[in-house]
Amino acid sequence: MGRTGLWLVGARGSVATTAVCGLLGLRAGLVPPTGCVTELLDADLPPWDSLVVGGHDVVSTPLVKRAEQLARAGVVPAELLGPVSAGLREVQANLRDVPQGAQVEVAARLVADLASFRSRHDLERVVVVNVASTEPPVDPHPAHASAAALEKALAVGETVLPPSSLAAYAAFKAGCSFVDFTPSTGVALPALAELAAVVGVPYAGRDGKTGETLVRTVLAPMFTARALRVRSWAGTNLLGGGDGSTLEDPAHASSKLRTKASGLSALLGHPVTAPLHIDNVPELGEQKTAWDHVLFEGFLGARMTLQFTWTGLDSALAAPLVLDLARLLAAAHRAGRVGVQGELGFFFKDPLGSTEHGFAEQTRVLAEWAGEL
Repeated sequence: MGRTGLWLVGARGSVATTAVCGLLGLRAGLVPPTGCVTELLDADLPPWDSLVVGGHDVVSTPLVKRAEQLARAGVVPAELLGPVSAGLREVQANLRDVPQGAQVEVAARLVADLASFRSRHDLERVVVVNVASTEPPVDPHPAHASAAALEKALAVGETVLPPSSLAAYAAFKAGCSFVDFTPSTGVALPALAELAAVVGVPYAGRDGKTGETLVRTVLAPMFTARALRVRSWAGTNLLGGGDGSTLEDPAHASSKLRTKASGLSALLGHPVTAPLHIDNVPELGEQKTAWDHVLFEGFLGARMTLQFTWTGLDSALAAPLVLDLARLLAAAHRAGRVGVQGELGFFFKDPLGSTEHGFAEQTRVLAEWAGEL
């Protein structure tokens, strides 16, 4: 297998920087692959040392400085900074600013950046992964309905795509597979699904499942398997860092809240009262805390509760999954898979191409799919 490119949209963010530091540490044998699901799969995947990283971002913070910030926050081990600093500077040389202008011009620049990256590093294929900040939902537009309508709208200078969807469009036009790790609109438009099929590339998404929702997908099937009826499932999320400030805006938070709540009724088999709140607590920094209160009913109508608290460093939970998805989509592309890869729903809160939310079943499906590659 030739070398594989990993192109990160939001390349200087916390998740991307953590993923890059982890990848460099894995290559050097300095860290174990803890949290990397692909290490558990019986599949022919690109080795760690074959991954070459580049990306786009709207900010210009050097990766070394960003890694230092994450080390102070307890996400990246401080002792790893020295050994990976040269590698971070190499990745830094592959990063590009997000171009400005009419969307048709921006798309052309994005495609050119991807083509140049692939050519300069002699890459067999490139996987584009969106780990940028969450966007608010977008209103439907006629150009979203088909690839032809989208191309026509862009050609006459219309602004019809949110940044996440423009990144997916550019990835497909450059012949790259695409992963949407965010709850933004991204690739979830009929026009982009059609374009992926025409170009012949796979994609997957959306919204990486790393914390509270992961626990829900494990616990909810327990209630249904034991014939216990959940009456309500309330959740509160306390976030710091960039996520906290972004999701403090109700318009941005609505995208995250929708994907977090999307699977609960499906898992329980009936509608359930499920209020969910996200609060920005800047003092938490990179840490995220979720508290859930589950009210359920047992034999003879007895009312009982389950409560759990999940506290974690979200970037450390998300980063290995980003690396996993890059390896898996590269292998899927090589195997000739085209379009949405619903079998990768294991990784997502709102899995495209799948209605399955139960974690055990998602795990089984992923293992079978990966083995077939």
